[in-house]
Amino acid sequence: MAYKYLTIKALIGSIFIIAFWSLLFSTIVVAQKVDPYSAKGQMYFYWGYNRSAYTKSDLTCVGKRYNFTMNDLQASDNPERFSPKVYFNPKKITIPQFNIRMGYFFNDHWGVTLGYDHMKYVMNNNQTVFLTGHIDDELGANWSGEYQNEEQLTSNTLIHYENSDGLNYMRLELTRSGLLLNCGKNNWFQLESQLGISSGFILSFNDFNFAGQFDRRTVSISGFGISVHPGIRALFGNHLFLQANVAAGFIDQLKVQTRPDDKGSFAFQKFGYVSPELVFGYKWNLKRQPKP
Repeated sequence: MAYKYLTIKALIGSIFIIAFWSLLFSTIVVAQKVDPYSAKGQMYFYWGYNRSAYTKSDLTCVGKRYNFTMNDLQASDNPERFSPKVYFNPKKITIPQFNIRMGYFFNDHWGVTLGYDHMKYVMNNNQTVFLTGHIDDELGANWSGEYQNEEQLTSNTLIHYENSDGLNYMRLELTRSGLLLNCGKNNWFQLESQLGISSGFILSFNDFNFAGQFDRRTVSISGFGISVHPGIRALFGNHLFLQANVAAGFIDQLKVQTRPDDKGSFAFQKFGYVSPELVFGYKWNLKRQPKP
């Protein structure tokens, strides 16, 4: 079942919750009288999956003989139903919504990571929007005419917009890691706090159906994002880990190409998002470390 759209209040509330827990984790780490934790020289890789929820947005569509905005548009993610044939098949593991990262710690607590979040953004069908703009009669579209914030009902055959083959957030992250708990022989189990701040660009694979023309997988670098990524990592045997994150951010799609053979056809919008993630990873030391 797809997540419902977010309101601005819900997004702000989520960011405050994320900031609170991030501050709490940092306070725990700083409050330790002796901090034996050092991640300097470590690298790690992880892969996992996400869900996402989005705020309402105003989507503007521009093309030959039309220029209109659907105000208060609602959209959802599109998670792949779990199947071992998909999730455990190397040829198909990129079909679900996934996260992939490679990171390096340049001092005891701070590191940089590079990777991307593969999310999916799908306009909800049969919703009420407020339409502003014009659509020429020559298009033969059901919405032909002039509109000024007028209520309209959408349908999949009338208009559909999505980035289900990829709302790909390609981002660089500055991250801080701290030790919350360690136990077992040679600290076999560790619990770590993670907090990242990211920015990057959006690579869109867009599907657009309007005025009887349906184009799929139109690729464009469509905009940018900024985001915060707190999480908790459970580390086993100093190498394998399971990590839970909650991402929250803002995406500005400045120009999403909607027709592959027409550079004058595009869309633009701004929206916020919240995305829980569950990832699995492996970390290792580039330099030989002394035994604890």
